Amino acid sequence: MRTELHRTVSHSLDRLRNLGILAHVDAGKTTVTERILYVTGATYKRGEVHDGTTVTDFDPQERDRGITIFAAAVSCDWAGHRINLIDTPGHVDFADEVERALRVLDGAIAVFDGVAGVEPQSESVWRQADRHGVPRIAFVNKLDRAGADLDTAVASIRDRLRVTPLVVQLPIGREEDFSGVVDLVTMRSLVWADGAETFVEGPVPAELREEAERRRRVLVETVAERHPVALEEFCERSTLAAETLRGALRDLTRDGNGVVVLCGSAYKNRGVEPLLDAAVAYLPSPLDVPAVRGNTAGGEQRERPADPSAPFTALLFKVNSTATGRLSYLRVYAGTIQKGGVVLDAGAGRTERISRILRVQADRHAEVDRAVAGDIVAVVGLKSARVGATLCAPDAPLLLEPPSAADPVVSVAVEARRSTDSGRLTTAFARLVEEDPSLAVRTDPETGQTVLSGMGELHLEVAVEKIRRDVGLEVNVGRPQVAYRETVVRGVSGLLYRHVKQDGGAGQYAHVVLDVAPLAGGATPDGDVPDFEFASTVVGGRVPKEYVRAVEAGCRDALADGPLGGHPVIGLRVTLTDGATHVKDSSELAFRTAGKLALRAALGASELALLEPVVEVTVTVPDDAVGAVLGDLAARRGRVAGSVARAGDVLVTATVPLAELFGYATRLRSRTQGRGTFSTRANGYQPVPSAVQDNGSSR
Repeated sequence: MRTELHRTVSHSLDRLRNLGILAHVDAGKTTVTERILYVTGATYKRGEVHDGTTVTDFDPQERDRGITIFAAAVSCDWAGHRINLIDTPGHVDFADEVERALRVLDGAIAVFDGVAGVEPQSESVWRQADRHGVPRIAFVNKLDRAGADLDTAVASIRDRLRVTPLVVQLPIGREEDFSGVVDLVTMRSLVWADGAETFVEGPVPAELREEAERRRRVLVETVAERHPVALEEFCERSTLAAETLRGALRDLTRDGNGVVVLCGSAYKNRGVEPLLDAAVAYLPSPLDVPAVRGNTAGGEQRERPADPSAPFTALLFKVNSTATGRLSYLRVYAGTIQKGGVVLDAGAGRTERISRILRVQADRHAEVDRAVAGDIVAVVGLKSARVGATLCAPDAPLLLEPPSAADPVVSVAVEARRSTDSGRLTTAFARLVEEDPSLAVRTDPETGQTVLSGMGELHLEVAVEKIRRDVGLEVNVGRPQVAYRETVVRGVSGLLYRHVKQDGGAGQYAHVVLDVAPLAGGATPDGDVPDFEFASTVVGGRVPKEYVRAVEAGCRDALADGPLGGHPVIGLRVTLTDGATHVKDSSELAFRTAGKLALRAALGASELALLEPVVEVTVTVPDDAVGAVLGDLAARRGRVAGSVARAGDVLVTATVPLAELFGYATRLRSRTQGRGTFSTRANGYQPVPSAVQDNGSSR
């Protein structure tokens, strides 16, 4: 019987899966999630993105725009397992939502378009999952579309993601004739008739028998090369039993030594059940991942196992303000919490009471009495805990590493149309930043304007629209401005700075000598420029260790505003080479001040360059519009990296300054009669040409 809210079923930890759905925008990730909810009986009917009837894309803006903006958590049951599923955004502007979700997941399903294969943002989220060590399986979707091809998609997974794909299915039929798959593990066919609720299992079709056997042999050989138990059986029998193959696939997936690849068409409900079987068979439970690690109050590192009887430990990864109160989403790593229980916010040192615990089904909730290790739940009652906070048992404090947040790259000035609404706007900003830490709000010291900063033009549009809809405020919004950076091109050596202050009582004395140079190696392969490195070569105890740390802190203070235009400074290495102290007047404060002022003086004497954020743009256009698009990209200071013809279209890849892309969507539609599309991926920073800088681009 189908139920609208997930039934609260108690499962052991080995039958629990905390999974995410990752993909590039429009790869079909939300449709996959909706089909999973329908197939598992968590919903009565199939939600459709184009109809605005999806469970996970419940926000009005998501339904209007047809994209996922906010990560949504849902739960369902399959084959005796509970699956907690988080549907994540696919647009580059909401990459921080993906980052916070990945921090609390044990595994993930990566969805790829059967026509496009690996797209820019799917590559980015894959790298994010790599950083968090999250095991993945892959689902090649939309095989019913014209131009879809599993082998081409798998080749792009192998080449662009640099992983070993372990393809466990063979499609039956191509494009609009796609009707099912051959399971290469069991050598059975799974066929979905038009309009059928589920598949019919049968033997491998005669016309595909030879190809299926060839592909299974390739799969078995690839697995045997990487798994010792499988290799032993393969050497004895020249093949692998289905159970041995499943066990090896599970081990390779969880160790990150291979990626199981399945295929289907979520829109036509083909391939979802085998995907769920693979998720519970190959992806890890909370017991299969390393125990969470954190720091005690004394700075000692400790582990907390996924055990309901261990001291309670949870990470707050999402906050959502609703009309009925503030919902705080937790991943419980250890222990048990009861409704009405008291927890410690380890970072803030405050205790809070949890008044209610909720199982979440996107925007609907079912109240439960407790949450245990492995659970992902929402709680009501936390008043001040912020995203990234560690909640733990008051008598066993432990501080977990919070999710990282990227620096904003685009800003707009926002003001209330009526001066009487300024207070309400300030409250709305505070609520926005609480829900989304990748947003930042500041007051421009020169103009007095309130400036909202975020990860892209769309990110800011969504934030402003949220203020208009949820709060009912009319606001004026300025033109977008990008976030520039400054970096050292040629530094200075031996800059001496003495900080001496005497105004009655204890004085301040600090003497430091700094070398400043560009960071060796420059940008990383992802295009990111490291912010700062600090080293000390002081010998003989001329500057005590605690003062060296103070100098480093002062240098970091100085990076906030550079001499070129007050932008943050990145990409430099500072070395403390010498210094001196005073027996009475030296202190950590004095050396921190000296470090800050010394680095400011050194930057003033160095040669600096202005940097601007750049993005990798992938434009898909018809053949007859390529010339116009290339010309437009060149006019926007774009550097074309290459183009590929595919299914009547051309994919053009270029690196373009972010400042030149404002309004590009409208321009592209007009140049391609509405047939062109584009996607972007952050690609770090590059120097601003002097001609552009002279024209005032940095203001």
